[in-house]
Amino acid sequence: MIEVRRYGSGGPTVIVLHGGPGAPGYMAPVARALADAFVVLEPLQRPSGTEPLTVARHVEDLDEVVRSLGAGARPALVGSSWGGMLALAYAAAHPDATSGVVVIGSGTFDLAARARLRELLAERRSLPFGAQYTLAPLDEIEADEVPGRGFDRRANEETWNDMVRLQAEGVYPAAFRAIRVPVLMLHGAYDPHPGDMIRDGLLPFIPQLEYRQWERCGHYPWLERYARDDFYATLRAWLHAHAP
Repeated sequence: MIEVRRYGSGGPTVIVLHGGPGAPGYMAPVARALADAFVVLEPLQRPSGTEPLTVARHVEDLDEVVRSLGAGARPALVGSSWGGMLALAYAAAHPDATSGVVVIGSGTFDLAARARLRELLAERRSLPFGAQYTLAPLDEIEADEVPGRGFDRRANEETWNDMVRLQAEGVYPAAFRAIRVPVLMLHGAYDPHPGDMIRDGLLPFIPQLEYRQWERCGHYPWLERYARDDFYATLRAWLHAHAP
């Protein structure tokens, strides 16, 4: 099984999923913040090198983590960026294996949303990389990568190329019609990922999707001084209502 960090000692089970793809470790602050009321698992997604990385491979790895919890376990999934896309892909492939999905700063599922993402990043190209995605001062951004496992560019390219292929073939987001659990989408208005476009593209396939957006917030709400408190309050309340 892939490496999994564990936080907390009691309460409902939540699995947090990092984005990138290929950026393990950055969801640790969220995992630690939830650990007082939940058992939180943080899988470090499979690195590149052993085999070509596909969406299906990541879904299989996540299913192994879920099944390790025992029969009948239905953890809530909280995914950031690509991790949110993975959470949706998992909930579509295993409709009865989770109690709900939270998607934070979702990645794109269509050409129009990706074009808008590129436009927004081009408008901010003079800014340092981190500042393109967040309103928070760069010194507030918590570096929490796994030692020895920084950004895995090959994992990023292989995984993302497979997701784009699946979208071009019409697999996603159409497969999300199989999702039966509640879905919450949390987004910052400053996030270059265009939340309203992504939401509108998903609603025909996930009609139960709820959407919350913060005006003074970028791609990582837990880092934003203006949004973080309400972000955590919203996330906690939703998880208490939907995690068994």
